[in-house]
Amino acid sequence: MITKEINIEPLQMKARIGSYVQLIKLRLTLLVVFSAAITFAYAAKGQLKWTELLLMILGGILTTGSANSLNQIIEKDTDKLMHRTQNRPMPTYKLSTAEALTFAIIIGVAGIFILTYYFNLITGILGLFSIISYAFIYTPLKLKSTFAVFVGAIAGAMPPLLGYVAYTNQFGFEPGIMFAIQFIWQFPHFWAIAWVSDEDYKRAGFKLLPSGGGQDLNTAIQIMIYTLFLLPLGLLPSYFGLVGLNSGIVATVCGVLFLAQTFSLMRDCSRKSALKIMFGSFIYLPVVQISYLLDKMP
Repeated sequence: MITKEINIEPLQMKARIGSYVQLIKLRLTLLVVFSAAITFAYAAKGQLKWTELLLMILGGILTTGSANSLNQIIEKDTDKLMHRTQNRPMPTYKLSTAEALTFAIIIGVAGIFILTYYFNLITGILGLFSIISYAFIYTPLKLKSTFAVFVGAIAGAMPPLLGYVAYTNQFGFEPGIMFAIQFIWQFPHFWAIAWVSDEDYKRAGFKLLPSGGGQDLNTAIQIMIYTLFLLPLGLLPSYFGLVGLNSGIVATVCGVLFLAQTFSLMRDCSRKSALKIMFGSFIYLPVVQISYLLDKMP
């Protein structure tokens, strides 16, 4: 009989690469960086250089990946308790704490360097603030207070601000509106996820739902109120002449459809309705941001 040798090393290498991809939460990271990339292109006003955009995306991926990695290092014990996170690299010991921490520091430093060196100091500071606020304030606060959602909303709304400042090297009313839209969007987004994952979060001791953490009408009403705020906010760029009327119409239609989903949750307080809001939030933000970009281009 002829036996065939199997080369285990490439398989092990592939598994380790896969663990690092899990550590940075690649899909979440790409969603976060998408907002920064869209706003960077928005600020360019049709004068976009693709090399600059790619560098900004790379810096954003490394910075966001670092924050997500640190988050998983800190939460390795609570991740063991939740079904959706118990197979992550830290609770399964696919990576050691030292390996994960070294990786997080290296990519974090590299990301901040790219944002600072190729763009400006303000962008680098915003990247550093995002890492600190998400990993070292929001992450531990989830076990103590529902105020964590507010802190997480600030960190989660940084990408459009970062993207705009990376191109212009300045703050202003325009990026402030983009920040405000994404900041308010975070609340129905966060709370819908927390509603859907409530059992898992309770196992870990996370406090993310408002109104005492109940899956009830009070929580549903708060989700509706924050979603309602998106209607006037979404119209501000058109109202102030920053973009045309078309994107204002798109933002309004998307806002109304998003809001309509919250009425179902108020009516039945079901996981199914919360799930629809969660998916609706994933659709609302990129569609509205893309409409602003297309309306801004000459």
